[in-house]
Amino acid sequence: MSNHVPHPNHDRGLEFDLSTLMSRRSLGMFFGAGGAAAALAACTPGGSGAGGSGTTAGASTSAATESAASGAAASTTASPTASPTLTRAIAECGVLIPKETAGPFPGDGSNGPNVLAASGVVRQDITASFGSGSATAAGVPLSFTLTLMDNANGCVPLAGAAVYAWHCDRDGKYSLYDSGLANENYLRGVQEADANGQVTFNSIFPGAYSGRWPHIHFEVFESMSNATSAGQVLAVSQIALTKAACDDVYATPGYEASVANMKRTTLQNDNVFRDDGGIYQLATMTGSAATGYTAALNVTL
Repeated sequence: MSNHVPHPNHDRGLEFDLSTLMSRRSLGMFFGAGGAAAALAACTPGGSGAGGSGTTAGASTSAATESAASGAAASTTASPTASPTLTRAIAECGVLIPKETAGPFPGDGSNGPNVLAASGVVRQDITASFGSGSATAAGVPLSFTLTLMDNANGCVPLAGAAVYAWHCDRDGKYSLYDSGLANENYLRGVQEADANGQVTFNSIFPGAYSGRWPHIHFEVFESMSNATSAGQVLAVSQIALTKAACDDVYATPGYEASVANMKRTTLQNDNVFRDDGGIYQLATMTGSAATGYTAALNVTL
């Protein structure tokens, strides 16, 4: 078990998470009741369920969906060299990202520290602390990309938006809050979405702590200026990591406590992802513990 020191409002607590969890969108909003199965097939990020290691969804997408995706791609303002991730995001666009609690350790000024106002928070590599902090988080390398799509304007990339991302270290501890880490701010950072609506962070694979499925928190802001001034948030959600990747990483030195914690938690009983198994938050993942992992998630707003 992790030696994490619980905070009174720690997001491992069922009561706190359930009281702050925002209502989710119905699966029927996109395809209707008769098309729920098609929605699950087309929009599942991993395409292989909770145990998948990150196969693409394109192989299982119907011809009709592919045709619609082609039409959407033709009308988008993305560049002619749009990445495969963006192309897939356009095909999957239509179901809004589930809204979640930011938990008790957001570091955005809503519960104590506000890292968003600190010089140096805008960065791609969030592994090390910045400013007066000196610690660097150890662990298996993880690079994760979010592709932001603007559903209200026809599923086009949300260029110019900003994302604040944060997560625990391999011991399940959060910088700025946990014992010994009050003066550290690693594993937190802000990025501005490019022309394809994408942001990428370089980090380490987070650990699994008691009561929660391995995850990454993020907030989406309308602009970089809104993000760095802790302005209005467009969406708050979480990325779920795949079981196959977690099992692989947690078999390596430094992640010993995560093994036992993973055995007690599933996507179906996690107090954030359990209402739909995290189907729209489960990242597509590739890589290995030996070489590092990449993760990707499409975020429709």
